[in-house]
Amino acid sequence: MKIGILKERRAHERRCAATPETVKKLIGLGAEVAIEAGAGIAASIPDAAFAAAGATIAGNAAAAVGGAAIVLKVQRPLRAGEGELDELALIPRGATLVAILNPHGAKEQIPAYAGAGVDAMAMELVPRITRAQSMDVLSSQANLAGYKAVIDAAAEYARAFPMMMTAAGTVAPARVLVMGAGVAGLQAIATARRLGAIVSATDVRPASKEQVKSLGATSVAVEDEEFKQAETAAGYAKPMSEAYQAKQAALIAETIKKQDIVITTALIPGRAAPVLVTEEMVKSMKPGSVIVDLAVEQGGNCPLSELGKVVEKHGVKLVGHANVPSRLAADSTALYAKNLLNFVTLLIDKESKQLKINWEDEIVKGVALTKGGQSIHPAFQAQ
Repeated sequence: MKIGILKERRAHERRCAATPETVKKLIGLGAEVAIEAGAGIAASIPDAAFAAAGATIAGNAAAAVGGAAIVLKVQRPLRAGEGELDELALIPRGATLVAILNPHGAKEQIPAYAGAGVDAMAMELVPRITRAQSMDVLSSQANLAGYKAVIDAAAEYARAFPMMMTAAGTVAPARVLVMGAGVAGLQAIATARRLGAIVSATDVRPASKEQVKSLGATSVAVEDEEFKQAETAAGYAKPMSEAYQAKQAALIAETIKKQDIVITTALIPGRAAPVLVTEEMVKSMKPGSVIVDLAVEQGGNCPLSELGKVVEKHGVKLVGHANVPSRLAADSTALYAKNLLNFVTLLIDKESKQLKINWEDEIVKGVALTKGGQSIHPAFQAQ
């Protein structure tokens, strides 16, 4: 059984779908692993390290995935017209593709997978159950994004984060507001606290309040009856009513005037990012303040953010870096590759060392978009 790993070709993508450590373990499962030359360079993994782990270094993409039963990627494969290479056309019919496929944002790809005879597995759809925690790519990557958001903010902020008492005077600590206390937000809170900032946070999910406080930050929220019901069974934030949004916006508008740095992390699967910071709020902020918008790729939590850019508007810097986990490519690769390894282990029979997918497994049912030329995921059946 062959596992093929392609080099990533999409803009801003520096991660790789494997590391030498995961290659060794995939081989231990009975697989032959082929990696396209240069796949790990941007993540600081030379071809020689993969070869030393037992992988075959393929000279091109076609050689890497030719005859493969499983194809591993970071982002969805390029199709004709999207780039220099039609990656999807290279994947053998009947192969299982495992990657971050963005099915909500690229629904048109799903029938393409079915038409190509590829069994497509979208890793961002891994259900949030205990057994799948080690496969949860959203959490592993968001954790690093939250950390990097604070580091990016510190780099753009023209002052220090911690209080400093010197003979020449006292430097006041930075005030940081984190909007959204999911995985990325909680890591942002922890990182900002480690740097010495005074941190507050807001999230519509009631469970977040205690998590925020446990990290030494102050919770900012309108705590009415709707707030108490604002979380799905899967742990995601629910869309809030217009009335609640208005009350929360008024509270945030007053809070945000006092902040030096705002980090926004709010995303709802399958929807455009909610607007949390309006232009009027930006205008109310102090000159030299910084906003880091981690939701910029889904429209942004601030309408003034620009994808892939750091811009200054109304005296405030807005940071809108694309693919923030990829800005820490070595670590994000290590975590993502481990997520993939744990998922692939589920697909391989220990006795025969061959691909043997249990299509009734809760995790497989959660991530499988296509099977045998058909779209099978309930959320995308119409596609």
